[in-house]
Amino acid sequence: MKEVATKQVTVEDLKNIEVLKEVPDEQLQWFIDESEHRIFAEGDFFAKVNDPIVHTHIIIRGRVEFYRLQNNERLFVADLVGGAITGLLPFSRAKSIFANAMCREETEVISLPREKMRDLIQLNYELTQVLVHVMASRIREFTEREQQSEKMMALGKLSAGLAHELNNPAAAIVRGSVSLEKHLQCLPDAFKQLISIKLDAADVESVNAKIHKALDNKERPSLTMMERADKEDEITDWLDAQEGIKNVYDMAENFVEFGLSIADLEEIKNYIPAGKLSPLLIWINNSFTTERMVSEIGLASKRISELVNSVKTFTHMDGGGDKIFADIRIGIRNTMIMLNHKIKKGNITVVEDYDETLPPVKAMIGELNQVWTNLIDNATDALEGRENPELTLKTRRDREFVCVSVIDNGVGIPDEVLKKIFDPFFTTKKIGQGTGLGLDVVSRIVKQHKGTITVHSEPGRTEFVVCFPIEG
Repeated sequence: MKEVATKQVTVEDLKNIEVLKEVPDEQLQWFIDESEHRIFAEGDFFAKVNDPIVHTHIIIRGRVEFYRLQNNERLFVADLVGGAITGLLPFSRAKSIFANAMCREETEVISLPREKMRDLIQLNYELTQVLVHVMASRIREFTEREQQSEKMMALGKLSAGLAHELNNPAAAIVRGSVSLEKHLQCLPDAFKQLISIKLDAADVESVNAKIHKALDNKERPSLTMMERADKEDEITDWLDAQEGIKNVYDMAENFVEFGLSIADLEEIKNYIPAGKLSPLLIWINNSFTTERMVSEIGLASKRISELVNSVKTFTHMDGGGDKIFADIRIGIRNTMIMLNHKIKKGNITVVEDYDETLPPVKAMIGELNQVWTNLIDNATDALEGRENPELTLKTRRDREFVCVSVIDNGVGIPDEVLKKIFDPFFTTKKIGQGTGLGLDVVSRIVKQHKGTITVHSEPGRTEFVVCFPIEG
């Protein structure tokens, strides 16, 4: 329970606060004389969310914790301790408290009422100057904390999706390398059987050419499952009809994969002495198997390389904080790669409609990628549980501006929510799923690029449009 303090705060007490030490004594004394002097017990509310801001507070001692309730759970915002200045500051447009403020220990405060603000500004120039500087610092610190919090939230989402995306090709490499190792251990026996076949040089060359042609053929016809099954059955029947052929199902699958037909096999058979076909087909099958394993490992490695490169480009690791000319589509596509796991999980159809004639855009690419991440992530959330979910990404030129649209066919945003979506800390998501800072950060970044962001929503269609100058 708060109480009026009996011990008067002195000018010396205020001089001990770093930002106030150069303020003339008479101005500090004026502030003390015109202020309410209170002590809050531990657990008292210093202020509650949405309370009007009607005082300029100087915390003499103690600690005040600011927090918000999000789905009935506490979300820490900030701590203020002795020496902090908060509340109404000169020329501030703040009207209400954005969070609950509770005293975590006994806290002593002097508070100047709003009706004294005009006298403060007119009579106390140096004190007003300090308080304006405090306000500017508070805005800067709040913005930095806000952006950092949103970045950490986005990083958590991206890292989870990226871990899943990397896990698949990494697991494929592990499986492929283990299988390849076991397969290579069998080659000496296969080689031993192969060299027992007596072939002249011309036959060896003909068989070798046939194998190379199959291995080098990168334009093999794409077969449906039914077509593939029919061809495998045909080759299986042919292999069964030959003398001493084992593992015919494995061979049939590989031969179809590499485009060997029954006519090719008949041709190869003509080069081989009677009864000696099995060792050669085993060798050919082993060559095909090795090629498939190496190819799968190569594709998985390439996928990991592409993901790492996308992360590097997405975070703009090689760039500083300056604007550079870049293809806006690259940033959007890299963002899609980062969120690919979530898009696949939601079975979302993605429609990309990019203006291919757009010139490079001058922008801070890393910052813009944060915009695309927030908008696309929000759109995928809006599509959760939606039948036939669809996400459309569109770019177009509007005179000297480039405009990027993120469109979803979700349920839409209610009017009462639409009015608040760019407000700091406003969120409809559960705790841990959103900070309520994403769209506020998006708005700040867009303004930083001298652009605009608008939203149009109705049931079945929500469109966010970001426009900013092509020349920066």
